[in-house]
This record gives sequence, structure tokens and C-alpha cells, in this order.
Amino acid sequence: MSFWALFLIALGVSADAFAVALGKGLHMKRFSVRQAVVIALVFGAFQALMPLLGWLLGTTFASAIADVDHWVAFGLLALVGGKMLWEAFHGHEDTDEDTDRLRVRELLVLAVATSIDALAVGITLAFLPVSIGWAMLLIGVTTAVLSYVGVVVGRRVGARFGKPAEIAGGVVLVLIGVQIVLEHTGVLG
Repeated sequence: MSFWALFLIALGVSADAFAVALGKGLHMKRFSVRQAVVIALVFGAFQALMPLLGWLLGTTFASAIADVDHWVAFGLLALVGGKMLWEAFHGHEDTDEDTDRLRVRELLVLAVATSIDALAVGITLAFLPVSIGWAMLLIGVTTAVLSYVGVVVGRRVGARFGKPAEIAGGVVLVLIGVQIVLEHTGVLG
């Protein structure tokens, strides 16, 4: 798998974290670099660890489904991307209260919730020629950077970019799944 394909996957799975970070920034009374860094690091760490868990699951079952692994990869990426698109178009109203407190429990729940997609991507990576360590690093760093940017943009601009980010992330994941199938079937070389 090329660096650019992996980078696009990293962007895709980090879209949820970016959108949530945007919301956290939107609800800060005052911008706090410390809080923005904590949010970025927690989201980045969870996004980096979940692909490893998925990869471990995927490698356990890789030999059993080797003949259809490309379809499994496509299905998981299409499912995750489709879910992101669904949520972008059928989102909920923002009812969060503005605050300067960063609740650890809430942050951990949000980190897990936004990284479930990365678990599915990790399963997909088990069937592809990619270094899981490199993938974890790229996904984690990309998510951390985008989460920090999300907090900053959310504080300064508002919630205008959350929906487009989720749409773009969903489309990217679906297209990468299509590319995997097309490459495996020989349509793309």
C-alpha cells in the first residue's frame, strides 16, 4: 500500500475526531493550548492503538479468509465510510454547554467512540501489504494534528467545517475500498 493511500486512510478515520475536536473548541469559553494538546494527544493515541487491535484480530483470521480478503477490506471500508456519510447527513442538534472544564471521562468516551472506525480499518490492514507500526504512527499523528487544528478552528470559526470533514472522510474510505477491489481483480495495475 502506498504512503498516499495510507495517508488518505489516516485522514478518513481522523475525520470523526476532527469533528468532535471542532465541537470541543466551539464550546470553550476561552482557548486553552493545554486542553487542545490534551484532546489532540488522547484522540491521536486511541486512533493509533485501535488499528493495532484490529490488525491483531485480522491477522488471526487472515488465513481463513485469504480468498476473499479484498472483499472484506472493501466491505469494512465501505461500511465505515458509509456510516460516516450517514452521520454527516443525519447528525444531531448541538446541545452542549460552553465550558472551560475538560472532563476526563467524557474525553475518554469520545476518544473510544471516534476510534471504533480505526479498529475496522486495522482489520482491513491485516489483509494488505502494509507495516502496522507505520500505519499506527501515521494514523495517530494525523489524528492528533487534525484534532488540535479542530479545537483551534472550532474556537475561532464555529461548527461550519464538521459536516464537510465527515463527508470527505467517508468518501475517501469508500473510494480506497473500491481501489483495493479494483487492484485485486486486475482492473487497476
